[in-house]
Amino acid sequence: MTRQVFTFLVALAFASGGFSQAPPSPLNYKTKALDGKTLDLAQFQGKVILVVNVASECGYTGQYKGLQQLHDKFAKNGLVVLGVPSNEFGAQEPSSDQEIGKFCKSNYGVTFPMLAKQTIKGAKGAPLYQALASKELNPKFGGEVQWNFTKFLLGRDGKVAGRFEPGVEPDDAELNQAIAQALKAK
Repeated sequence: MTRQVFTFLVALAFASGGFSQAPPSPLNYKTKALDGKTLDLAQFQGKVILVVNVASECGYTGQYKGLQQLHDKFAKNGLVVLGVPSNEFGAQEPSSDQEIGKFCKSNYGVTFPMLAKQTIKGAKGAPLYQALASKELNPKFGGEVQWNFTKFLLGRDGKVAGRFEPGVEPDDAELNQAIAQALKAK
């Protein structure tokens, strides 16, 4: 267990009044959006969230189109696609936050929320990704992210309900079925 995960678990235990309660949602963090403003991820509690680490110069970059289509198709039912730019895999996201936003809007019409570029791997990873990838907090779907466009599906309860590797396209039947199931849960 990494020191940051251990520290997170200890802080969580004290904040929640003891070790007997389940860990909170990976959405219990504040971070920066592409526009530089603070974004409280807790605003998405109760929604179904598809968290995707993205990059503009990747062989999977075309998935932005499908992610936008998922957003358009399911947003009214409670889906939020959340893009998280990262430059950790083959240095495929070298752009600034402003350039990333412009690229996504002009090439793919992206309107879903996008976070500022973040580190997602290892001990220096963003808290959101520390929680998503933690085997201690997320034993079924945890594990280090291996490449761009890995997708974590969070249910309305804030728990990870699925993980889909980069080769799984946004229009994949299994992914769409998992999203539909998560949206049905109340």
